[in-house]
Amino acid sequence: MIGDTPPEASPSPDASVSTGEKTGADVASAHKPSQPQSTESHAKHAGFWALALGSIGVVFGDIGTSPLYAFKEALHAAAGDGVTRPEILGVVSLALWAMILVVTVKYVGFIMRADNKGEGGVLSLMALAQQAIGKRTAVVFTLGIIGAALFYGDAVITPAMSVLSAVEGLRTIPALENSISNELVLMIAGVMLIGLFAFQSHGTAKVGLLFGPICAVWFASMAALGIGQFIANPQILASINPYYAVKFLSEHGMAGFIVLGAVFLTVTGAEALTADMGHFGRWPIQAAWLFFVLPCLTLNYLGQGALALTVLDASQAAGRPFEEMNWFFEMAPLALRLPLVLLAGMATVVASQAVITGAFSLTQQAIQLGLLPRLNVKRTSETQEGQIFVPQLNTMLLVGVLVVMVTFQTSSALAHAYGLAVTGTMVVTTMMAAIVMRQMWKWGWPRVLAFIVPFMILDLSFLSANMLRFFSGGWLPVLIGACLFTIMATWVRGSGILFEKSRRDSVLLTDLIDMLKARPPHRVPGTAIFLTSDSEVAPVALMHNLKHNKILHEKNIILTVDTRNIPRVHESERITIEKLDEDFKRVTVHYGFMESPNLPKAMGICRKQGLKFDIMATSFFLGRRSVVASATSGMPLWQDRLFIFLMRNATNPTEFFHIPPGRVVELGTQVSV
Repeated sequence: MIGDTPPEASPSPDASVSTGEKTGADVASAHKPSQPQSTESHAKHAGFWALALGSIGVVFGDIGTSPLYAFKEALHAAAGDGVTRPEILGVVSLALWAMILVVTVKYVGFIMRADNKGEGGVLSLMALAQQAIGKRTAVVFTLGIIGAALFYGDAVITPAMSVLSAVEGLRTIPALENSISNELVLMIAGVMLIGLFAFQSHGTAKVGLLFGPICAVWFASMAALGIGQFIANPQILASINPYYAVKFLSEHGMAGFIVLGAVFLTVTGAEALTADMGHFGRWPIQAAWLFFVLPCLTLNYLGQGALALTVLDASQAAGRPFEEMNWFFEMAPLALRLPLVLLAGMATVVASQAVITGAFSLTQQAIQLGLLPRLNVKRTSETQEGQIFVPQLNTMLLVGVLVVMVTFQTSSALAHAYGLAVTGTMVVTTMMAAIVMRQMWKWGWPRVLAFIVPFMILDLSFLSANMLRFFSGGWLPVLIGACLFTIMATWVRGSGILFEKSRRDSVLLTDLIDMLKARPPHRVPGTAIFLTSDSEVAPVALMHNLKHNKILHEKNIILTVDTRNIPRVHESERITIEKLDEDFKRVTVHYGFMESPNLPKAMGICRKQGLKFDIMATSFFLGRRSVVASATSGMPLWQDRLFIFLMRNATNPTEFFHIPPGRVVELGTQVSV
């Protein structure tokens, strides 16, 4: 049964790394006869800035909501024995330089160059690294699974964290301060999240048009708030000097390390820069970050720091203790506080939508690469390839988000759980990027080490700092990641065992053809298409058809689906047809890991290439395996049972491959794992 076994890495001539991009406008412009240069240039720039605006909403939604809680949590961590002016300057300096080093230098400067035919993300990078090495290796494969598993932890925590922090802003409005209980905050946040997940089945195409403008207004508002504060207290500009960050860490020891874990919240969402490259392109994302998003975030963190300095001065002058506040919302005048809370609510919905969409996309890639069982992937747009909806995952994410929100109650408590998943994914990304640089880009070791050493030190520092929060909440993403890792590892291992057992018990296809020539069975008219994951052996359904029905169709096609380590396969390379003899043909349908298989459409391409058959006289034969657990071979018994559970709950291949149900015949067999 196709899809039961993960496809092996199969490097191909077209599966090469792309360090630059050529958009459709670039290609088209090369063939335009005599269009005025100014008009052509204007159209190209308009398209570029439209993509940049779109990326502001989708790519930067997560990192754009970090100011709601990042500075507040970092300053709170530093305020164990009171707050001083150097500590405020140090925390702001750490936040600014975290964005510069992690996002600007590492991701924008290096990681975004390691794209897989324009696509990014941890599984895309895993496929690229495997491609660079030339085979599937246990190290790269394990790293990819770890990175993907941790991303799901992030996908559960981000919506709860973002929406909770926005709704808590209602408490900064004096008229509502005493009437907004924690239960009411949870209820409002819960209603918002349920509405968001319920909307997923309708697709994000329409609401996506609003994402860019909403987030553009959000970032502009953050910048304006920051400017208003640091104009009143320009001393905060001194924090741009990294001296204050280094001094803070050197003087505070373990406490500084704890603050570093909270400061990391400023860069959560950096992985989205690579994950969404396929939708917007590298240059629009880089331009949006460098010329708009980074300046707006910088101004806002400077503004929050300036407000903290002002409050500190007032506290010292009045002889009272320093009062911790919700710094982000306190920057706004009272008259604008409610509109700001509403805008923050919309921005957090955008941030949540971005990570949900990313989880759908990652799941599709994982299914195609053989890391997860088949799930029902629905397309919500005929024109947008990335517009997909995975019903089972959507339900699981909603339940997970609501459970997490009710368990942790507040954004401050949830902040302790937030960083560990992201830092783990960043470590994985750095390691796989180094493999690509060495194996595919052919960088020398000195150049590779110049990249990997400083960034691994940085990543491991953040990871260690977040590990200190393990018992106060960091266990959550580790638990989610461990569960997903176990599921993926079980599926891969179980599929491999099933594949090997089936091959041992099967007859080579070439041997079967020779036997049929020697003893021809009864022939019936029409075409039989046998789906199999191993085109070298006779499919189980074919053997059962011969054994029980004692017939062979006039035409027989052995059909295999092959997933390559590239995002998409060009239609001209979709089909490979091999004639075995007059009765049998072997057809391989190639897909990329970002594509959803559609076998009737693929068979239409076969007909155009000369493989003639009448679809109304064609039957699709599927081999359905009944798997039983075995304590004496293969995996441990608990893992056998988990694998069987995953197989039973996988989407029916008829539905997954879009085969007309009325043309399908299923023949089963029993096998133990």
